[in-house]
Amino acid sequence: MKISLANRIEVGLFRHKLLVLMLFIITSAFFLFQATQIRLDASFTKNIPLNHSYMKTYLKHRTNFGGANNILISVCDSNGDIFNADFFNALKGVHDKLFFIPGVDRIQVKSLFSPSTRFVEVVEDGFAGGPVIPADFQPSEKGLGVVKGNIEKAGIVGSIVADDYSCAMVKAALLEFNPDTGEKLDTLEIAEKLEQEVRQEFERDNISVHIIGFAKMVGDVAEGAKGVVLFFALAIAITAVMVYIFCHSIRLTVLPILCSLVAVVWQMGMLSSLGFGLDPMSILIPFLVFAIGVSHGVQMINSVVKKVATGLTPASAAQASFRALLIPGGVALLSDTVGFLTLLSIDIGIIKELAITASIGVAMIILTNLILLPVLLSFTKIKVSAKVGQLSEQSAVWSFMASFASKGPARIILFFTAILFVVGFYQGQGLKIGELHAGAPALHESSRYNQDTFLITDRYAISVDYMSVIIETSADACTYYDTMSTIDRFQWQMENVAGVQSAVSLSSISKIVNAGYNEGNPKWRVIPRNQQTLVQSIARVPSSSGLLNSDCSVMPVILFLEDHKADTINTVIEAVKVTAKELGSEHVQFKLASGPVGVMAATNEAVAEAQLPMMLYVYGAVIALCLISFRSVRATLVVVLPLYVVSTLAQWLMTALDIGLTVSTLPVIALGVGIGVDYGIYILSTMSTKLKEGMNVHDAYLEALKERGSAVLITGLTLAIGVSTWFFSDLKFQVDMGILLTFMFLVNMLAAIIILPALSAFLWPEKRNDKK
Repeated sequence: MKISLANRIEVGLFRHKLLVLMLFIITSAFFLFQATQIRLDASFTKNIPLNHSYMKTYLKHRTNFGGANNILISVCDSNGDIFNADFFNALKGVHDKLFFIPGVDRIQVKSLFSPSTRFVEVVEDGFAGGPVIPADFQPSEKGLGVVKGNIEKAGIVGSIVADDYSCAMVKAALLEFNPDTGEKLDTLEIAEKLEQEVRQEFERDNISVHIIGFAKMVGDVAEGAKGVVLFFALAIAITAVMVYIFCHSIRLTVLPILCSLVAVVWQMGMLSSLGFGLDPMSILIPFLVFAIGVSHGVQMINSVVKKVATGLTPASAAQASFRALLIPGGVALLSDTVGFLTLLSIDIGIIKELAITASIGVAMIILTNLILLPVLLSFTKIKVSAKVGQLSEQSAVWSFMASFASKGPARIILFFTAILFVVGFYQGQGLKIGELHAGAPALHESSRYNQDTFLITDRYAISVDYMSVIIETSADACTYYDTMSTIDRFQWQMENVAGVQSAVSLSSISKIVNAGYNEGNPKWRVIPRNQQTLVQSIARVPSSSGLLNSDCSVMPVILFLEDHKADTINTVIEAVKVTAKELGSEHVQFKLASGPVGVMAATNEAVAEAQLPMMLYVYGAVIALCLISFRSVRATLVVVLPLYVVSTLAQWLMTALDIGLTVSTLPVIALGVGIGVDYGIYILSTMSTKLKEGMNVHDAYLEALKERGSAVLITGLTLAIGVSTWFFSDLKFQVDMGILLTFMFLVNMLAAIIILPALSAFLWPEKRNDKK
C-alpha cells in the first residue's frame, strides 16, 4: 500500500513539475514577505513555568509584593565617595528617567529620592523622622551632611547605599503591560531605553551606571544574538565548501543550499503568519533548520549523481531518487519533527515556542528538500565527475569499515561501547539541574551585565539572588504574638541554612522597632507579647515596604542567597519545605515562592519533571517511526541503541564540562536524538533492502556504505562544523548548545557507522551460503 501511494505521489509530482515549481515560487514570495514582518519577542512570563505551584503563588501576590521582573541601577562615583553635587544630580536624573519610562511600576521606584525612603530615630519624646532627602535639599556641604546622617539613621546602608558609600541604588519593578498602549510590555524596548536614556545619558568620567534585571539581561542577550546572522553566513560558506568538496559541481552545491534557505524563509514566514515572534533562544533554530536541510539535500544529490552515473537521464535519476528517499528521508525528518515536538511537554513558554518554531522548520524541509530539490534536479544538466562522493565504490576505506559488520571486530566494538556506556551512565549521574555558575548564565562572565552584577553583589550587603516565602494567614494576623513568633522562628531557621546570606520579614523589623521604643536597648529586640505593644511596633511599617499586605493577612519572609547555583537553591528549597511542614498549620501556611530565585527554583523543578517524560516521548516516537518504516524489531534496535549510548555520553560530557541541565541545554538532548537518528535510518534503509535480497550483513553494510557512506560522512561533518562556530558566540548558552550539538551530531554519525553494523552482525543470522 505504501509503495503504491509513493508511486502515485511520484507520478503526479513529476508529471506536473512545472506547476509544482510555480507553486513553490508563489508560496516562497508570500512567505518571504511575511518573514520580513517577524519581530523579536522576549516577555518575562515566557521564561517561567506559569502552571507551577511556586509561580501560582508568585502571580497571586505579585501586585502586593512585586515580582521577579525587577530593575536595579547602581550609580557609582569613581572617587569612592557619593557625597558631592555631581553624583546627586546624576542619581536624581537616573531616578526621574526610570520613573517615567512606560512600563515601570512607578509606585515601586525606590531610591534616596523616593518619598518612601525615610529615616526614623529615637528621641526624648519617642520617635522622629522624615524623608532621607528633605524637600529643601541642596547639594551643598551642609545639605550633603544632613543626608549622610539621615542615611545612617534610616539603616539603608547596604541596600540603597553601598557599604563603602561609593554607590547608591535605584530600584524598580516592571509591569506586565505597557500602560500607554495596553499591549504586552516590550522587554527589548525597555532594555534599549535603559541603555540609551539612562546609562549613556548619565554615565561620564566620574560617574558609572550599572544596570541589572531580567529586562536588561534579555536586551544584552538579544544584542549578542545578532551575531547569529554572522554565524548563519559563516555556516552557509562552510556548508558550500563541504558540499562542493563532496560533489565537485557549483550547480549541485547551490541547489541544496537554495532549497534549505527556502525552508528557512518558509519557516519564518509561517511563524509570522501564526503570530509568533522570535526570542533570543529560538533565533538559533533557523540556523539548525538550514543545516538539517542541507544534510538531507546532500543525500538527494548523492543519490541522483549515482543514478546518472549508471546511465539514467537527470530527470529519470531525480524521479528514481525521489522514490528511493521518500520513505527513509520522510521518516528521518518526521523523527526530527517529533524530537522537537516532545519539547512541548516542558511547561515553559520559551521552550514551547522553540518546539513550534523548530517543528515548523523541519516540516518545511520535507517539502523543500524531498519535493522541490528533486524537481529542480530534474531540470539540471548533470556532469558526473569521477570525484563525486570522494570515495569510489572499490575504496579500501569502505572495505575496512565493512569489517565492523563481521563478528570478530563487532565483538571488540561492542565491548568498548559497553564500557563507554557504563562509565558514561555512572558519570552522568552527577549531572545537575539548574545553573552552576554565578551571574547571568546566558552571558559570559566577562560580559558587562555580569560585571555589573558582581559589582552590586560586592558593594552592597544584600544579594541580587533572593527568594520570598509567602506566609498566608488571616486578617490582622500580625497583631497576634503566636503568628509573629512562628514567622520569627521560621526566619531564624532559614538564616542558619547554608547558602542563605540574610533574611528579613515583618517580625524582624518589629523587633528592631520595639527596641527603638525602649531607648534602643538590645534586650528589648524581641516580639512583644502584649498586643497593644505589638501593634505599636508594626504600625510604622507601611504596606509599600513589601513586608505585609493591606490587611496584614499575607507576609513574606525574604531570603537573600549567596548565589543562584543549583546546589544552593536545592538546599534552601528543601530546608524551606522541611521547616514549613514543621511550623505550618491550618492558620499559618508557608507558600513557595516569589523573587528571582523562586522563579529559578520553579524552572529547575519544571526541567527536572520534564526530563524523563521528554526522553520517553522522543525515544517512543523514534521507535514507533522505525517500526512503521522497517517493520522489524531488529532494525529498530540497531538504530535506537546507538542513539541511547550517545545520549548517555552527552550527559557525561555535560557533567565533565560543568554544564547544568537548564532551559537552554535540555532541548539539545531531544534535538540530538531527533536529528541523530537520520544517519542510522539512511544507512539501514539500504542495508534492509540488501538483506531482504539475501545478502549477508557484511555485504549489505558494504553496499550501504558505497551508496550512502560518503553522504552520511559529509553531512555529519557539515552539521558538526556548522554548529561548532557557536563556540565563538557572545552568548554563554549558545556556546554550551554549540558544544553539545557538535558532540551529538559528530558522535551520532560515528555511532551509526560503527556501532550500528556491529549490532547488526549479531542480530541478523549468518547466511548458509556466506563466503568463509
